[in-house]
Amino acid sequence: MILYLHGFRSSPQSFKTSLLAERMRALGRDDEYCCPQLPPSPREAIELAMASAEQVDPASLTLIGSSLGGYYATWMAERLGCAAVLLNPAVHAARDLASQVGVKTQYHSNEPFEFKASYIDELQALAVDRITRSERYFLIAATGDELLDWREMVVQFAGAKQRIIQGSDHGLSDFAGYADEVLAFCGVGARA
Repeated sequence: MILYLHGFRSSPQSFKTSLLAERMRALGRDDEYCCPQLPPSPREAIELAMASAEQVDPASLTLIGSSLGGYYATWMAERLGCAAVLLNPAVHAARDLASQVGVKTQYHSNEPFEFKASYIDELQALAVDRITRSERYFLIAATGDELLDWREMVVQFAGAKQRIIQGSDHGLSDFAGYADEVLAFCGVGARA
């Protein structure tokens, strides 16, 4: 089972999750892929994601987290003992999102939502100082990420499998070239 956790202001309609959903459909395994719309509250997002994750044996679960979703996936992987793929993950989400308090819009729908000041404390409560069992993690980080520092990602996931992409961007617009490697880490064969 793959549980994809999207980033801040993103959705299940993002390029990366849509691509992975299509690959899983092509393999006849779309029932093993889930990407819920996460609420703005980090506490509520984790509760929703954990409710999905707890339906599956951690040994057969892989989380894929993009940006803020990577921050959530790290916390969940540490709690559940499952594997996680991290795509340009937020490492210091409370710090990085402190400037985002206020009314924002979703990228794929332009639907407004409020990112409350209290959410910064909720993010801080999910901080992981140091990962354990680094073999459970696969980091994909782009040196061209315009929002987050890829070097912080490399330090946070020291010892984990890492794919450092020279250039690219925060959204990993060239993700199609890495999707099969991600799915292989998740235990899913390459597209036929």
